[in-house]
Amino acid sequence: MKIEAFATLQAVLRHGTFAAAAAQMNVTPSAVSMQMKQLERYLGRPLFDRSGLQARPTRLARDVAGLMQGPLHGLEALRMSHHVAVEGSVNLGVIESLQPVVLPGTLRRLRELHPRLDVRPTRGRSSTLTAAVKAGELDAAIVAQPPQGGSSRLIWHPVMQRELVLVAPPHAPDAPPATLFRQYDWIRYDRGTVSGALAAHYVATHIGDIRSALEFDSVPAIVAMVSSGLGLSVLQIVDPRALQHYPVRIVRLGRAAPILQFAMVARKADEDSRLLGAVRDAIRAAVDAGHLAQAAESAVPRLPRERRPARARR
Repeated sequence: MKIEAFATLQAVLRHGTFAAAAAQMNVTPSAVSMQMKQLERYLGRPLFDRSGLQARPTRLARDVAGLMQGPLHGLEALRMSHHVAVEGSVNLGVIESLQPVVLPGTLRRLRELHPRLDVRPTRGRSSTLTAAVKAGELDAAIVAQPPQGGSSRLIWHPVMQRELVLVAPPHAPDAPPATLFRQYDWIRYDRGTVSGALAAHYVATHIGDIRSALEFDSVPAIVAMVSSGLGLSVLQIVDPRALQHYPVRIVRLGRAAPILQFAMVARKADEDSRLLGAVRDAIRAAVDAGHLAQAAESAVPRLPRERRPARARR
């Protein structure tokens, strides 16, 4: 059993599909599938439920990834300790919603492994940050990747995927999305963003011609308004802490759910940059740690909230 198979498993859990994991690991999707089958033979139990159109990880897959996270990171640290020191500065753009999720773990890991590497974060929208990378004003950026793949003049390294969900008031009825859209106003996420465009396409395709009076580019602001009963929205929830102060009802959109891909984008000329390679590895480690923490948190049972009749709009 090769140790790379455990790193590939973490990539599959992080990105959600064998194809996306293959892009990160620089192998083919068939090679990822073969590694997962080898792991399953080694463990004697399935790591994925393959009964649907897309393989879904089992609890065992997450347990194995959690168990191997520490050893894998330790081995990587030992491997990097014998390399030439990485030093210099990197101007890194990060969209606002990802900053609390990615930056703390990334910067902490870089301080431990590469104390002479200075990372200078910049906040902005995905389109603005991508344009800054293309123009040479930023070395790299963590952004939402367009569904079409993004500019071919740039390199897109997958970071993580998020499934868009329907966010409804906390006491909304247990009903299909189409029914909820008939009862509540639609609060849009900014259509000028990748996430907002994905949400608008889902609503137009699966719900119909729904008008919206409100449109914002802040997930916490929208969640707060939904929690107060002003409407519902289709969002990506990168940081679950946004839901702690504003209770809402989360409704999965099933197989039709839009998938938002986050990626680290850089210029092709910098593909072999040691500095960007160190930053990319630190980002992956931070995302891995965050995914496993969320999985552990979701396994803790929560007390049900009191249910009240929903108030339909007039």
